Amino acid sequence: MRGRKRNDNLKALLFVGPLLLIIIIVYAFPLIQNINYSLRDLSDAARPFTGLRNYGLMLRDPIFLISIRNNFILIFTIVPVLVFLSLVLSGALFEQVRGWKFYRGTMLLPYITSITAVGLFYSLFFQGRGMLNSFLKMIHLDALVVDWLGSTQFALPAIMFVIVWREFGFGTMLFLARLTTVPEELFDAAKIDGTNWFQRLFHIVIPQLATVIEFYVFLMIVTMLSWVFNYVYVMTLGGPARSTYVTELYIFIQAFKMNRMGVAAAVSIVIFAVTAVLAFGSLRFRTRLYKEYE
Repeated sequence: MRGRKRNDNLKALLFVGPLLLIIIIVYAFPLIQNINYSLRDLSDAARPFTGLRNYGLMLRDPIFLISIRNNFILIFTIVPVLVFLSLVLSGALFEQVRGWKFYRGTMLLPYITSITAVGLFYSLFFQGRGMLNSFLKMIHLDALVVDWLGSTQFALPAIMFVIVWREFGFGTMLFLARLTTVPEELFDAAKIDGTNWFQRLFHIVIPQLATVIEFYVFLMIVTMLSWVFNYVYVMTLGGPARSTYVTELYIFIQAFKMNRMGVAAAVSIVIFAVTAVLAFGSLRFRTRLYKEYE
């Protein structure tokens, strides 16, 4: 039995071996090189070894602290909103509310639209003389007129709104795909027992979606850490007064505007380390969850 299992493992390794080799070449070498860069002074032609100096410069830079703070604001604000919206909308679509086919057909349109196009549209939408303020003036709500992207108070919330608007469709479709595999007898029995829509959502939908929710939360956390550069770059370029800086933009500015490649490499290694820890935690959680189901 053990010999057969060993042969099966060997066959599996032969199939995935070439792909693993490609991954190592494509990802492992740049990672090692980036770690090396983060420990050197790249502004000097000799590239002398400086140890953790770049990491110290990073931690002492108030702009980096603003950037990492904004990333965590995005995580703790946007991720719960996305999960909630995706749960409610996927549950409503699964229950086939009126117009559900239209909603299902249009749900992914924001997600498949280019981030650059979305950012340009909303940068015009939120500007001082943009569509939003024009609409507010038209309905005589002049007191609410604000230069949304020109205000340190409202610029980041405006970007957060755009991210939620574009990303929630993916979560909704992901949850809906999982719900279609749940036995309909569970919902039929719950309806016979007289449960309402919210009771079915909390007692059937959420438990059945536990592993998918965990995967989606992890995916969105990684997105908020390392995939929001386009939104910020197109809409505000980190302004006003660096109030919308995120770590990706900080890396870009340090590397290509200020010629501090070592600091940029150090920040990227920190972001990679945080993502790796999250991925490991997610894997452990999923493994433990599968064991409980067994």
